Amino acid sequence: MGFCFAQKFFPFVKWRGICTFVGLLKTGKMAQTATNIATKTDQKRSARLGTQPVASLLAEYALPAIVAMIASSLYNIVDRIFIGNGVGPYAIAGLSIAMPIMNLTTAFGSMLGVGSSSLISIRLGQKRHEEAKQVLGTTFLLNMMVGLLVCVFGLIWLEPILRLFGASEQVLPYAKEFMQVILIANVFNHNFLGFNAVMRATGYPRKAMMSTFLTVIVNVLLAPLFIFVFDWGIRGAALATACAQFSGFVWVMTHFCNPKNDLHFEKKYFRLIGKVIADIVSIGSSNFLMHACTCIMVIILNSSLVHYGGAEGDMAIAAYGICNSVVMLFLMVVIGLNQGMQPIVGYNFGARLNERMMQAYRLTIVVATAVTTFGFLIGELFPRSIVSLFTNDETLIRLSTTCLRTILISFPVVGFQMVTTTFFQSVGKAAWSIFLSLSRQLIFLIPALIILPRIFGFSGVWAALPTGDILASVLTLIVIVLKMKQFTKVPQDLTKETNSQL
Repeated sequence: MGFCFAQKFFPFVKWRGICTFVGLLKTGKMAQTATNIATKTDQKRSARLGTQPVASLLAEYALPAIVAMIASSLYNIVDRIFIGNGVGPYAIAGLSIAMPIMNLTTAFGSMLGVGSSSLISIRLGQKRHEEAKQVLGTTFLLNMMVGLLVCVFGLIWLEPILRLFGASEQVLPYAKEFMQVILIANVFNHNFLGFNAVMRATGYPRKAMMSTFLTVIVNVLLAPLFIFVFDWGIRGAALATACAQFSGFVWVMTHFCNPKNDLHFEKKYFRLIGKVIADIVSIGSSNFLMHACTCIMVIILNSSLVHYGGAEGDMAIAAYGICNSVVMLFLMVVIGLNQGMQPIVGYNFGARLNERMMQAYRLTIVVATAVTTFGFLIGELFPRSIVSLFTNDETLIRLSTTCLRTILISFPVVGFQMVTTTFFQSVGKAAWSIFLSLSRQLIFLIPALIILPRIFGFSGVWAALPTGDILASVLTLIVIVLKMKQFTKVPQDLTKETNSQL
C-alpha cells in the first residue's frame, strides 16, 4: 500500500530509480556500488564492537564459538567411544598417542589463525582496513606453505615420532594408521582452523559456528559408517576426520572468496610481507608454543605412565586419553569464551576504549570460572559413570576413574589462567601471553612430572597435572595484578606501546 502511494504521488522516484539502474549498467559501476555497500555494512558490523553493551557482545560472539567448540569436543568424544567399543582399548591408547601429535600439526595453522585474527581485529579497530586485507592474503600463503611442509616431514618421520611419544609395539600400528591419514589432509585443516578464527573476528561468529557444525556432522555421520559398516578400524575414524576437515575448508574458502564481504581475498594482497609475517607469528606463537609444550609434556607423561605403571602402562596411557577428552569438553567452553572475547578486547584496545576492554576481560573470567567449577563437580561426583561410556574393560575403567578425579582438583582456577593468557594475546602483548602459556607446562608441570613420581610413585604422575595448574594460576594472578595499572593508563600510551610491538 505504501509502495502504491509513493508511485501515485511521487512518480519521479520510479523513473529516477530506473534511470539510475540503467546508468549503472552502462557505466559498469553496479558491481562496484554493491561492493561499497557491503563494505560499509561490514565496517558497521565491526564498529559495533566499540559501542554495544559488552555483555551482549560477549554473548553474541562467544555463544556461537562455545556451541562450535562443544560440538567439536563431542565428536572427539564420540570418536573415542566408537573406537573403544568398535576396535578395542589398545586402539584408544593408539589414539591417545596420536592426538597430541595431531594437535601439534594443527597448532601451526592455529598459530597463524590466532595471530592473524588478533592482528586484523586491532587493525580494524584502528580503521586501517587495507592493512587488514594484507594480513588476510599473507595468512593464506603462509597456511598453504606450512601445511604442506608439516605433511611431508610428518610422513617421513612418523614412526620415530610415535615411538618418541610412547607408542609400544602393541599400540604403534593403531597410532600410525590414524596419523598417516591426518597428515595427508593437514593442509585443509590448517586453512580451516586459521580462517575460521578470522571469520569470527571480523563479525561472523554465527557463520564460524556453522562451519564447525558442518565438520561435526560430517565426522559423526561418517565415523560409524567407516568403523562398523566398512570395518576400516581406526583408519576409518581418521578418514572421517579428514573428510570433515575438508568440508570446513571449503566452507571458509567460499566465505573469503566472496567479494561482497569487506574482508575477502584480493589478488594484489597475495604477497608474503616480512613485517606482517613477523606480527602474525609473534602474536600467535603463544598458542603454538603451548601446543609444543603439551607435546613435550605428553612425552614425559607417557614415559612416566609406562615406567611407573608397569604392566598397566599402555592402559594408563589410554586412561589419560579418555580423561583428557572429558576435561577438554569443559575447556572447549572456555576456549569458546576466549574466542568471543578476543575480537571485543582487540577492537576496543585498538580504538583506545580501555574501560570496555577491561569489562570484557572481567566478565569472561567470571563465566569461565563458573564453567570449570561445574566441570569439577560433575567429574568428582560421577567419574565411573563417565569413563564407562568409553570402554567395558575393568582395568581401564579403574585407572580412568582415579585419573579423572585427580586432574580435576585444580579445575576451578584453570579458567582464570586461560582467559588471562588470551587477554594478553588479544591486545598484542605476545611476550606475556607466551610466558603465561609456557608457565603451566614448561615451568611447573614438566618438573612436577619428573619430581612427584619419584616421591609418590604412580600416583605422583596423576598428581603432577593439578599441581602444574595451581602453580600456573598463582603466577598468572601475580602478573595480571602487576600489569593492571598499565591497562588503566592514558589510552594513547597503550596504543603507542602496542604499535611498537607490532
